[in-house]
Amino acid sequence: MQRPTLFAVLTIVALASMVHARGAAVQVNTVKELAPGVYFHEGDIRGKGHCNNGWVIFDDYVLVLDANFPSGAQEIIPKIKAQTSKPIRFAFDTHHHGDHAYANQVWADNGAVPVAHENVVAEMKKYETGLFGGKPGRWETEAKARADLRATRLKAPSLLYREIMIFDDGTHRVELRYFGVGHTYGDGFAWLPKEKILFTGDAAVNGPFNYMGDGDSAAWIETLAKAQQLGAAVVAPGHGPVGNGGVLAAQRAFFVALRAEVEKRKDLAPDRLRAEIPTIRTALLAQHATYVDTSPKASDGFQAQVAQVYKELTGRALVSSTAMDEARRRHERHHAVGRAE
Repeated sequence: MQRPTLFAVLTIVALASMVHARGAAVQVNTVKELAPGVYFHEGDIRGKGHCNNGWVIFDDYVLVLDANFPSGAQEIIPKIKAQTSKPIRFAFDTHHHGDHAYANQVWADNGAVPVAHENVVAEMKKYETGLFGGKPGRWETEAKARADLRATRLKAPSLLYREIMIFDDGTHRVELRYFGVGHTYGDGFAWLPKEKILFTGDAAVNGPFNYMGDGDSAAWIETLAKAQQLGAAVVAPGHGPVGNGGVLAAQRAFFVALRAEVEKRKDLAPDRLRAEIPTIRTALLAQHATYVDTSPKASDGFQAQVAQVYKELTGRALVSSTAMDEARRRHERHHAVGRAE
């Protein structure tokens, strides 16, 4: 019998590692040390809508990666303080969505400055109009459902970057990077080149948590390709378990496949395409099951994904704006089967 090549063995090991990372028992609300002084915390997405967090302990301060909802911030602040007495000085919003940025005031109250790509503020000006003197925006809508929002206020990030911002104390180096439009128009990545660890926000997730209504799927594919060029060995996603570099490849492959399925049907009238959605979903489940929601009301979220791609390809609406907005609320508030906090 022919012995497997070294390349084949390494490939099998890498794939097994990626599958294990995705299929392992959920370790929500548990701190995982990814490297000395670098930590990952998987948020309780299904129960409370919390995103994942990371933090890096520098010589003089702590940099937090993603602000979370207020209740999510309150979950991890004691865990950070149990590790170090160094002050929390910066909190990085990977994008403007509530489950990643609505706790900015909590971090500010604890001495941190909210940091983000400049497009995060631009997106807030578009969607959080109540903060900028307009009619009530998304914050006010979400506050009706979440007690933790009613106990604080919305705060926009005030330290902004355009292409790159660097934190470096000689031991740790964190580069806040921007590769283009993806999940939103302000997606930021936190890259640790020495450790080859990449925190992605929701530009890459490890589970059925893709909301697509505030981004562009074609651009998202290109943004992920740029992120892949970093050569990350560890990927800390916005939601779901930490994994290896294969998480970026798998996330990108899902969008490529989704666009291909809709492309084949883009000339169909909206009602006929809606009838095809179960077929599209079954096709994607065969190869991209990680990203296809199988929870209650899963078809609603998948329909919104198909609708987004259809709109990008044709300019036509597949579902109502109300249905698209409900998909966003599910994404930010409780995703799959969780409850509002």
